[in-house]
Amino acid sequence: MNFDELSIARPDLAFIAHWVDQSAHVLDVGCGDGVMMDYLQSEKQCSGYGIEIADDKVLASTQRGVQVIQQDMENGLGLFGDNSFDTVLCLSSLQMMKHVEDLLRDIVRVGKEAIVSFPNFAYWPHRMALLKGRMPVSESLPYEWYDTPNVRCATIYDFRDLAEECGLEVIECVALAEGKRVSFLPNLRGDLAVFRLRKKAAH
Repeated sequence: MNFDELSIARPDLAFIAHWVDQSAHVLDVGCGDGVMMDYLQSEKQCSGYGIEIADDKVLASTQRGVQVIQQDMENGLGLFGDNSFDTVLCLSSLQMMKHVEDLLRDIVRVGKEAIVSFPNFAYWPHRMALLKGRMPVSESLPYEWYDTPNVRCATIYDFRDLAEECGLEVIECVALAEGKRVSFLPNLRGDLAVFRLRKKAAH
């Protein structure tokens, strides 16, 4: 998969991909159908693994040539040592976890750097839906309230606070709308939050 194909299929992933270094060793936690790892392997000569629980997505990833470990992310990343990876990705998966803080700590333990994305619940159409007495449904939150896999709702500000509590340094924080960066009022106008994180240096 080349960059143009990725940009069309997943503009959010195309934006995030530029944060991953050439030839990096990568772990993609909740890799889905493997499209991101496929691109990183073929275009940036990255190595690594995906972690995924769903049978159909594990199959799709494998068919793309991605090495996948079938495992529930809720069980943590205990099979990997500290700093095993240059970059750990957790893209639009963290909000599906019951134990977000534990997984976040594990992600930055096994990776020198982490990139985390999630639907921004403070996005203005979500606020409008709530004002009308409805749970929001959008491109970043495409499910009805009764069938959503998302068990956590967060805003950019909420996640920044959590990162601080976990002793993490926010290298970069970006809000995206349709895969493009939002600079003005990002917590209101961005539907997807993307954080680039690492452990704070010990003093």
